[in-house]
Amino acid sequence: MKGYLMLVFLSLGYASSHAQQYTLHSPNSALAVEIENNQQGISLRMTKGADLVLVLSDLGMVADGLASGPLQVSKAKRNAVDEEVTPVVKEKFGAYRNAYNELVLTFKSNRSIAFRLFDEGLAYRFSTAAKDSLTVVSETLRLQFQPGDSVRFQSEKSFHSAYEQPYEFKKMGDMDPARLYHLPILVEKQGGRFVMVTESDLHDYPGLWMRTDGAGRFTGTHPPYPKTLVNTNSRYSSGQVGETHDYIARVSGKRDYPWRIFAVAEQEDGLINNNMVYLLASPNAIADPSWIRPGVVMFDWWGKNNIYGVDFKAGVNTETAKYFIDFCADHGFRYFLFDDGWSPKDDLLRSVPGLDMQAVTAYAKTKGVDVMVWVIWNTLRDQWEEAFDQFERWGVKGIKMDFMNRDDQQMVEFYDAVASKAAEKKMVVNFHGAYKPSGLSRKYPNVLTSEALIEFEQNGVSDNDNPEHHNLLPYIRLFTGAMDYIPATMRNANKHNFSQIRDYPMGWGTRAHAMALFVILNSPMTMLPGSPSDYYREQECTDFLAKIPVGWDETKLLAGKIGKYTVLARRAGADWHIGAITNDDPRTIDLTTDFLEPGNYHIEIIADGINARTAATDYTLSRREIQAGETLKLELAPGGGWIARITPQNQ
Repeated sequence: MKGYLMLVFLSLGYASSHAQQYTLHSPNSALAVEIENNQQGISLRMTKGADLVLVLSDLGMVADGLASGPLQVSKAKRNAVDEEVTPVVKEKFGAYRNAYNELVLTFKSNRSIAFRLFDEGLAYRFSTAAKDSLTVVSETLRLQFQPGDSVRFQSEKSFHSAYEQPYEFKKMGDMDPARLYHLPILVEKQGGRFVMVTESDLHDYPGLWMRTDGAGRFTGTHPPYPKTLVNTNSRYSSGQVGETHDYIARVSGKRDYPWRIFAVAEQEDGLINNNMVYLLASPNAIADPSWIRPGVVMFDWWGKNNIYGVDFKAGVNTETAKYFIDFCADHGFRYFLFDDGWSPKDDLLRSVPGLDMQAVTAYAKTKGVDVMVWVIWNTLRDQWEEAFDQFERWGVKGIKMDFMNRDDQQMVEFYDAVASKAAEKKMVVNFHGAYKPSGLSRKYPNVLTSEALIEFEQNGVSDNDNPEHHNLLPYIRLFTGAMDYIPATMRNANKHNFSQIRDYPMGWGTRAHAMALFVILNSPMTMLPGSPSDYYREQECTDFLAKIPVGWDETKLLAGKIGKYTVLARRAGADWHIGAITNDDPRTIDLTTDFLEPGNYHIEIIADGINARTAATDYTLSRREIQAGETLKLELAPGGGWIARITPQNQ
């Protein structure tokens, strides 16, 4: 391949040794970015007061299809935005403030770079305006931190990933240069400040990963463009990348590239409240999204159809499906999902013997319940039109797509295609075996949730889904968007009696802890892991869960320390729900309710029982009246929790 060009934004107006400098401030003036453009490329320093937050350098691209030579700036434009953005589907807030100062440097050679500085952090992205298509060989980026800064991350040996590795915590200087690091990456500065690295508006382009030199510096990298895909005798593993090309993307010459995000937070609440991923994503592309329905999902796979007290044999069959649907209808839960096993792995056009899909969806409709189906991505790809048409004929209202395990350009394009086609058919989407959210749910709000984490399903095969992990997720994974954790199991264990039972999994943490996760690890599509029989048996807890919303008008971190404990409050209308969890250390928390509007309230609490330390299923349910501003004492057992619903007395 000939004619590669390094897009390093050389001089402003002419090639010279004189650096050109710009300064950009955040709307509240707390953050400042000094941008320098010279013959060595473009670099920047972000500061907060007198403190250096991070240094970026070598911002550029190597691309075939653009003219070579010095890059000359034709225009430097500044812009200030302060607006309110209302999401189609509410997650953390009913509205987001979108406030930033922007600098766009446009070059004479049909390219530009834009910087946006929010109070919460920095984002930049490239744009090109070439007449013909481009082949992008690489995109360059270097991030400089200090070797003594600490990092929370997930790593892999290769770009093949289910994005389900445990989070590690190391000093920058101790990180392995041989590993690959996918986003998000959370840096904890030696002074306690957080810097989150991730991306948004990812489409028709590979995901951003990082390498490290082990001395405090990250270097950006991307999965190369696939040349061949490997087919195996298993649908689960087929379609992974074999040989690759020596470039990362083939793109239209006129386009914007993904935003690179470097968010800054002084404390944990700054990670919870940050909405940059959503705000930087492409706006809603669905003309009429009124049909999109968030809600709770019951599914048959992880409960292993372990139902009892019935007069039929449980399994993937019509009778079991109707039992699940009846449970959903009884409790106002929106969806029932047929997970793995409802169809042959290589054929989505027919269900297995004993399951009448048409009868099930018709029955669900009479009950006000929507049916979803699980699909392996490569089977959906191979039966694209036929499968979507069949789902539509059956009356299926959503799909859960699984086992992609890649984020090269081809796969990122496939995500967009699935979201778009599902929207055309008025179906919602849940991505499993998926890369981190990168703004697709704003463009296609029918994408209600995705995986990209260790979640409840792993309890059957590992001990990675533990209370410490639960206290990492709100600050790291949830930063990027809604996640399908699958909270609120009724089979609870503590550190000393947890065991891995694949066919009847339990959760590490007390009953109150498991229920609090429903509030803390929110998702517009929240799946429950157990069978209906378990929830019928625990009717008191089930009734409490059934009243918890999945979309919120306001979110507040009331107390929290990453990896240790979390107390999170969420408001829907006038009602508040609070979830509190701890790691395997017992904890007492004095919780002040000064976030409430003045007045009297009714509070309903599920808390750890007196014996929850040894019997994790032990809990108490209490109700009383409180006044706004009153202090509540939370006593959390090891791996314990606390969950409350607060409603105004006059309601």
